[in-house]
Amino acid sequence: MNPAAPGGRKPLNPHAPLRRRLLGAAGVPVTELGLGTAAIAGLYTPVSEEAAHAAVQAAWDAGVRYFDTAPHYGLGESERRLGAALANRPRAACTVSTKVGRLLEPRPGATGDDLANGFAVPATHRRVWDFSADGVRRSLEESLRRLGLDRIDLVLLHDPDDHAGQAFGEAYPALERMRAEGTVGAIGAGMNQTRMLTRFLRDTDVDAVLCAGRYTLLDQSALDELLPEAAARGKSVIMGGVYNSGLLASPRPDARFDYARVPGPLLDRALAMQAVTERHGVPLRAAALRFPLGHPAVAAVLTGARSADEARDAADMLRRPVPAALWDELREQGLLPEGAPVPAPGDQP
Repeated sequence: MNPAAPGGRKPLNPHAPLRRRLLGAAGVPVTELGLGTAAIAGLYTPVSEEAAHAAVQAAWDAGVRYFDTAPHYGLGESERRLGAALANRPRAACTVSTKVGRLLEPRPGATGDDLANGFAVPATHRRVWDFSADGVRRSLEESLRRLGLDRIDLVLLHDPDDHAGQAFGEAYPALERMRAEGTVGAIGAGMNQTRMLTRFLRDTDVDAVLCAGRYTLLDQSALDELLPEAAARGKSVIMGGVYNSGLLASPRPDARFDYARVPGPLLDRALAMQAVTERHGVPLRAAALRFPLGHPAVAAVLTGARSADEARDAADMLRRPVPAALWDELREQGLLPEGAPVPAPGDQP
């Protein structure tokens, strides 16, 4: 046995490349693990420029080549910081996605912070919903300036829940035209719900959708319609929120579930899952990261990181082997439904 690998487990190589998958038919590659960059924009608590830069660099060094951002995150701070951190990296080596649907309007002389919207940054701008064709183009142009890029690989309609008419009638056709022009590589939508994302798969020609929190160890609602629809149509799904706002990363009474304080029964369920995974020598967060990738329609999982240590930990967790017996025990204990596909034993990074 290798003394550096307890129990004979094969030692992890933190510099091994992460596998890539293509989004739908667009040919846009994403690594199985992507870095979501809301956290580096001061989600809930401040994050320094240095810590944000270090988080992106650590993710890159760990093999991550897919980075997701949005104007909404920190009033543009996420895009600015991500662009600065990637400035000296080869553009062709990475995939960047951003979102449209919220324009940022300056607030000259404004004081205070943006914590009412979840971000510990100065309230220098206000968000304006706009899913018009002109709004989509303007949003993308402003994102390109903040990122310092000349193109975006994947553009997603961001949270169009209350704007379905304009999103389907104006914003989506605008994205389709930009894809045809070559301005963007792939198009889609990103939401915290499955119903409208399923409609995008059925009624439009999106390449991918980003679904946050709806296909995790605690919530498999995406199995009802979204994932079968994506698989049937050859479309890709990117899964965000795989820790359900942190509960599956570290189950404890003060943890969040879907951005709110965790209800007691869900905390108990997460703790029961943690007991199972630890019996198999696997951290709960490693199982939480690998689980969504067991579905053939899932191209990547996204995690946030506010520090270099958190970015390195996510890549390490994704590389941790998860034995089939772990999934079997979760099913036996009623903690995972029988119909939920799990990664095959040989399907490890």
